[in-house]
Amino acid sequence: MGVIGQHIKKYRLLKGITQEQLGLLVGVTTQAVSKWECGGTPDAELLPRIAEVLEISIDALFGREDKNFALYMARKVGCMPKEESFQYVFRLLWAMGVGLLDGIENFEELMENFVDCASAELDKADVFAKLMQDNGTATMRMSPDLRYGFLMVEPQASIKDSLADRETLRKVFEIFADDKLLSIIFYMYSRLNTPLTASLIAKNTGLAQEETEKCMAKLCRNNLATCSVIATADGEMRSYLFNQESSVIPMLCFADEIAKKDFTDLVAWFNRAKPLF
Repeated sequence: MGVIGQHIKKYRLLKGITQEQLGLLVGVTTQAVSKWECGGTPDAELLPRIAEVLEISIDALFGREDKNFALYMARKVGCMPKEESFQYVFRLLWAMGVGLLDGIENFEELMENFVDCASAELDKADVFAKLMQDNGTATMRMSPDLRYGFLMVEPQASIKDSLADRETLRKVFEIFADDKLLSIIFYMYSRLNTPLTASLIAKNTGLAQEETEKCMAKLCRNNLATCSVIATADGEMRSYLFNQESSVIPMLCFADEIAKKDFTDLVAWFNRAKPLF
């Protein structure tokens, strides 16, 4: 494959468009794009338009990429309208996941499947793209109000050996399985950076004061909250502050994803051969 054709294919896939779409935008046939990517060279007068469509510099077509590419991408995404920026980042993450986890031989097929489905109506359903390969896993979710992407490269040790011991994991899941604790977590997350007394938490969650204090002690023991003692004219008073542990958010989202039944798979590619654990 020629240098220019190699980079045309690379940036076309990163942009998430097919050979046919690139040809239409540049003003050439699909066969011409295919010829470039198989070793041919576009006419010199087409290079500015190709670079414009792919949103790169002409230098990038020759492999002379900007050394500050990460900074360039951050600025590019930051200047986009919110909805457009999410769609763009979602496609980039999907492209990186496919390339990193599955290998280049399936890259184009998976990318084109994604592009073909990406125009689906998202105002009525949750839509997912999923990969599970021998060297990692990825899942991306697009819905009207909840969108995220997750990409994990397989650890050198087994996944099981890389996790905490079972007792530690059990304690974490035990917290989120307790309806009282979960009610407190949701309430405290709505009041981040605000010290709260047990009586205020009890009032807003409908729990008894004594039960609330027991729950808060458990959350503190598991590093989800901190307790401070404040001296007042009437004596000492305890206040609680929820620790801003961002891992709680994806954990709840993934739990919802596992439990959810009424969604449509955007793209699913499972060809894992070795056991997960």
